[in-house]
Amino acid sequence: MSHDSTAAPEGAVRKLSGRRRKEIVAVLLFSGGPIFESSIPLSVFGIDRQDAGVPRYRLLVCAGEEGPLRTTGGLELTAPHGLEAISRAGTVVVPAWRSITSPPPEEALDALRRAHEEGARIVGLCTGAFVLAAAGLLDGRPATTHWMYAPTLAKRYPSVHVDPRELFVDDGDVLTSAGTAAGIDLCLHIVRTDHGNEAAGALARRLVVPPRRSGGQERYLDRSLPEEIGADPLAEVVAWALEHLHEQFDVETLAARAYMSRRTFDRRFRSLTGSAPLQWLITQRVLQAQRLLETSDYSVDEVAGRCGFRSPVALRGHFRRQLGSSPAAYRAAYRARRPQGERPQDTDGSALPGSGPAGTPGQPGLGQPLHAGQPSLAPHPESPVPLQSRRAAAASAVGPSSLSAPAASDHGREAYAGSRASLPGQRSAP
Repeated sequence: MSHDSTAAPEGAVRKLSGRRRKEIVAVLLFSGGPIFESSIPLSVFGIDRQDAGVPRYRLLVCAGEEGPLRTTGGLELTAPHGLEAISRAGTVVVPAWRSITSPPPEEALDALRRAHEEGARIVGLCTGAFVLAAAGLLDGRPATTHWMYAPTLAKRYPSVHVDPRELFVDDGDVLTSAGTAAGIDLCLHIVRTDHGNEAAGALARRLVVPPRRSGGQERYLDRSLPEEIGADPLAEVVAWALEHLHEQFDVETLAARAYMSRRTFDRRFRSLTGSAPLQWLITQRVLQAQRLLETSDYSVDEVAGRCGFRSPVALRGHFRRQLGSSPAAYRAAYRARRPQGERPQDTDGSALPGSGPAGTPGQPGLGQPLHAGQPSLAPHPESPVPLQSRRAAAASAVGPSSLSAPAASDHGREAYAGSRASLPGQRSAP
């Protein structure tokens, strides 16, 4: 479900400087960036589809550093423009950044800051959010990125309000998206903001994608521990929690295991994971419930008990809030799309007794926890772990999420605000 940010002060509308044009979109490419994310804005804004009713943008592809730019599979790209071309753009898109651990070039950061100061709309797709954060453009703002990288973004830039549940966040003049395909959702939203639903729908038909996706990233979350937590004393506590989700314990229990007060534990946990410990614990219990609904024949009441919920009512409430579906509806949709003859399996990969005909041997358990020191972050991953049947089940069974999200400051939310609509899977400023 969409969440509105705090309204900007009246009369604070940002305007483009005289040399910038709203219809010009600059895409900033770096060496080492993944080609999929890089190609999304090039396809959306760089192809003339006026015959289908899609207004035309003018695309400027800009190199953020000296070329040639190397991308996925060892391909080399040569951008026709340099950083100077950004000065003409009304929208600047950073599709991705090659490494969440290395700083972007200062010249590119300066160009982004100038563009923002001159009224341009700045967009970060997936790990492009790290470039925007390094430029200081996300300070005090809500933002998202690939759920796998959200804890690192929150830890490295504590002034950014990172929400790993959203497909994208529209904060007016600065927008960010989740990983990979969520960049398409955000680019469609930009077209919708600029030219209305009809134009965005026409473009979605050309791209053969839904014009609006419901829900957020919750259905794709994994139990992997952030790589950076491995050397932290809290890693043992987090690993213990993941291994004992079937037991009834609360955040006070975790704080006691960490030999911290609840207040100190909350602060340390949020700095490491980007999430409040209570919300994290509930999310992990819901994820465990998903796996049991997918891989076992336990009743919903039994699933609740095996996931540490105090009652089936609590499971149903949290499950619906996070996934927009009842546990029973989720299981039915998942099984309807599972290949015929596949046998339900427990999370350790073993078939459950009385579950029907033999299934696929050796199927790995879904979302097994990675323990401290075991890497869980790759430079540019595909969305890991969830199976196609899980995605299809979630898409069928879920509706808009009603999770809340942190509010942010009023600074700079008013650009391009005139026609923004509240959409599933996004947060947008009014």
